[in-house]
Amino acid sequence: MKKIIITFLTATLALTTLADEKGLKSIFDGKTLKGWNGDPKFWSVKDGAITGQTTKENPTKGNTFIIWEAGKLKNFVLELDFKIIAGNSGIQYRSFKKPGNNDGWRIGGYQADFAAGAGGDRYSGICYGEGFRGILSLRGDQTTLTKEGGKLKKTIKKIGDAAALGKLVKKEDWNTFRIEAKSFHLTHYINGEKMTVLIDNDEKVRRAEGLLALQLHQGPPMTVQFRNIRVKNLK
Repeated sequence: MKKIIITFLTATLALTTLADEKGLKSIFDGKTLKGWNGDPKFWSVKDGAITGQTTKENPTKGNTFIIWEAGKLKNFVLELDFKIIAGNSGIQYRSFKKPGNNDGWRIGGYQADFAAGAGGDRYSGICYGEGFRGILSLRGDQTTLTKEGGKLKKTIKKIGDAAALGKLVKKEDWNTFRIEAKSFHLTHYINGEKMTVLIDNDEKVRRAEGLLALQLHQGPPMTVQFRNIRVKNLK
């Protein structure tokens, strides 16, 4: 009887997970940049992936982004595959266009960060605030942000070993990033492993919704690719 019950529960859980994942909808057609807006000097589609590339002859002055134009995200799940050759990149969410005299492809907000160093880097999986308070939660941490006396306070609980989690990120190969944003509880996963959690109680600064964008970082020549980009809106 126990075996039957366990088998039934396992099957039910599998079906529930499958149903949940069916809610993910593709927002990239794999062929064109329809629905996306970025500087054509740097962004194209190659091998079925949105590709950002800088070269020695064609550098970017400052970080540049390709922006999803179909609206703003609030509570959601996002999954995509990424591959990076050199440099640093990330997925912007609940973000905003930076004010001022610029080309319109400058973005700030929450960032699901990753870098080419794979296990040797400190950035893959972290939650970074692009133009928005800097590093918010490191890999292996659950960080709660509050304001005390006008200053940002971080309360940190360890949820994993940063070095061990970093080794799960494949270098110069495809990895899967998953972001879960529910109210002000933000969770990042890479290849199915929880990397960091941010609980943002900084009420005056935190963002409930905003733009989705993909980053190409300034600096030495680099290439970053994104494919299988899927989103599910949550209540």
